[in-house]
Amino acid sequence: MVEKGFKEVSEIMKIFLDCIPCFVRQALDSARLATDDERIHEKVVREVLRLAADLDMSQSPPAIGQHIHRLIRKMVGNDDPYYELKQRFNRLAMRMYIELAQRVRESENPLETAVRLAIAGNIIDLGVKTSIAESEIEKIINDSLTADFDGQQIEEFKNAVNQAEKILYLADNAGEIVFDKFLIEQLPHEKITVVVRGRPVINDATMEDAEFAGLTEMAEVIDNGSDGPGTILETCSQSFRERFENADLIIAKGQGNYETLSDIDKDIFFLLKVKCPVIAEDIGCKVGRMILRKSNSFKSVDNLIMEAE
Repeated sequence: MVEKGFKEVSEIMKIFLDCIPCFVRQALDSARLATDDERIHEKVVREVLRLAADLDMSQSPPAIGQHIHRLIRKMVGNDDPYYELKQRFNRLAMRMYIELAQRVRESENPLETAVRLAIAGNIIDLGVKTSIAESEIEKIINDSLTADFDGQQIEEFKNAVNQAEKILYLADNAGEIVFDKFLIEQLPHEKITVVVRGRPVINDATMEDAEFAGLTEMAEVIDNGSDGPGTILETCSQSFRERFENADLIIAKGQGNYETLSDIDKDIFFLLKVKCPVIAEDIGCKVGRMILRKSNSFKSVDNLIMEAE
């Protein structure tokens, strides 16, 4: 089923008031992952509330999240509070990989099936929800494989890949990065450079996660030099920005990349599961939608391709 009113990408997402409670919840989640000391939990929340009082509402949510999580890591004395959870979801995704890879191989349209699985993997987003049950992930995967799908958008994606010479694949989260393998396996490896975060932030994928998933054996993998939970270009390394500028096509996974790159004048395909009411409103769809969307597109109906009940 397709919804009308799908808004064209025109400007970077700004912070809404609804984002502030989410920042506070993330802060408390991170503190609790790092320590059982309730005094530190309280201190972290109070500091984030002080920071929130002076927020620059014109910035993107990931830009503010970058500052908040730097503060949290410093206060709790842990450079990667989500490390154990990242390893858990990496292992879980790898256990699912063999069976799902067989489903891709047996599919009548392997590329479409791989896209569905890559988007489904975006459910593993601990910035939105720290506790995700294995049964919930399995349900999302099964739903993604049977949901209605717009083949026209897949054809546009396929044509863009075939025409491009230099493709950047911007990964999002640990665990999810294993599901990205399904899609990368269907693409010309020699054209692709996979990009992970330069340093840990929430459960975003780093080079360690890419190595665990086996991506470094399939394609070139680089990091963007940043600890932003998205692609905040001004905080990325010069070498990554040059790669970004020279890319013919960018495949961007997840909400953080959508929030930070939606105003960029590049050929970008956004692949994400909409998990946030603010993003749902910005895109013009319901929470729960699974989306493949081309940037700078003026289409409405054909951009929204999938719905997860």
